[in-house]
Amino acid sequence: MKRKRERQSHMIKVKLFDQEHEKDLERSMNRFLEKIEEKRLVDIKYNIAAIQEEEDEQIYCFSAMIIYRA
Repeated sequence: MKRKRERQSHMIKVKLFDQEHEKDLERSMNRFLEKIEEKRLVDIKYNIAAIQEEEDEQIYCFSAMIIYRA
């Protein structure tokens, strides 16, 4: 039983975030990061996508992926 628990504690997981506003992304990521220990954090990937709609309207998508050890 102990070996099973050790394997799970080394498992890599990801948490995905997707928001229309960068401040919303920041808030949701910070809430998640408060729940995990800093030493479990592996990496953070960040991306912005912009979509041109009718005329001058532009839609933004702010996304991130937190990679961490479970």
